[in-house]
Amino acid sequence: MMTNLPKRGGSAIVGVAESDLGVVAPGTTPLDLMGQAIQSALADCGLTLGDVDGLFAAASQLRMPTLSLCEYLGIQPRYMDSSYIGGASFQSLAAHAALALEAGLCSVAVIAYGSTQRSARGSFVPQRDINEYDAPFRPRLPVTGYALAAARHMHLYGTTRSDLADIAVAARKWARLNPQAFDRRPLSVDDVLNAPMVSSPLGVKDCCLVTDGGAAVVMVRADRARSFRKKPVYLLGYGEAQEHHSISQMADLTDTGAARSGAQAYAMAGLMAQDIDVVQVYDAFTITTLLFLEDLGFCPKGEGGRFVQGGAIAPGGKLPVNTSGGGLSYCHPGMFGLFTMVEAARQLRGECGDRQVVNAQTAIAHGNGGVLAGQATLILGTSSTL
Repeated sequence: MMTNLPKRGGSAIVGVAESDLGVVAPGTTPLDLMGQAIQSALADCGLTLGDVDGLFAAASQLRMPTLSLCEYLGIQPRYMDSSYIGGASFQSLAAHAALALEAGLCSVAVIAYGSTQRSARGSFVPQRDINEYDAPFRPRLPVTGYALAAARHMHLYGTTRSDLADIAVAARKWARLNPQAFDRRPLSVDDVLNAPMVSSPLGVKDCCLVTDGGAAVVMVRADRARSFRKKPVYLLGYGEAQEHHSISQMADLTDTGAARSGAQAYAMAGLMAQDIDVVQVYDAFTITTLLFLEDLGFCPKGEGGRFVQGGAIAPGGKLPVNTSGGGLSYCHPGMFGLFTMVEAARQLRGECGDRQVVNAQTAIAHGNGGVLAGQATLILGTSSTL
């Protein structure tokens, strides 16, 4: 947990963008996708590569992503950070960028990610770091770990596969409103329940997509934020929690670190769950959406299954969740954390077209790393929340 937190509203996101998504052209590299996203995010706010003096990146296919990016882009930033906690890295890097901006270590911070996970299947094998005590059981990570969490939640609270299917269907309904989403085909609860099983109780449609793609976010200090092209989105709250690595060492399979990271973020922001207009959470599997809705305070522990029933988190429901379509239907190039930030920023800027949440002023962008291991929560807001 971070003890030296950024100042509430002291920094802002002023540019966001994705790279090519889905299946990229042969020969495209993760650096190509990062470069595309960075150039587009800078254009989004009217800056150029020459303005960038802070570079923040995480990647599963690059050992030293910031150094590789500097060489690729031809820049020499004053400050760099490639701290890595899996899919939660980007929320964490946003907090690091805010601290660096406030300290004067840089003036324009870019956070980037890129992956060719889909194109590289068969040639790219990420390091799983399986605990030596777990290895004899041959877990198929990460899905085995999430299946354990889902089975435990079902046992304790009566959650059903149909409840999890409601989450997948809601994500697809949002994706059908997003022209950039990878899978926009109709999806029903029966489709989810009848899909091939991967690791019981999780079937194919309970699992995220495997795509290529990248994204980038540009941050500056709040005193500069209003001078750019787009409406700034301010960092109001941040929290993080890393409590285990191996799923077998998780103290309670239904209690994630999001409860701690969320509490810290709410305290910093001076807000509560009921004050949040739009929710973007890391949905590598349907069970993660359910667990994070509980642990971030949107419903009591054990009530997640009932909370999501009947389209409650779909378009027109009581709580807009993963409005891009999420990792389940929009894109998932290995790590999804940065994409939650891009969608949250666009919702608060009012740029989401048919999927726009009316009068959205506050948003959560939550990242998850490893197998429910690293958790990091951002609370973002418009100028009206300062």
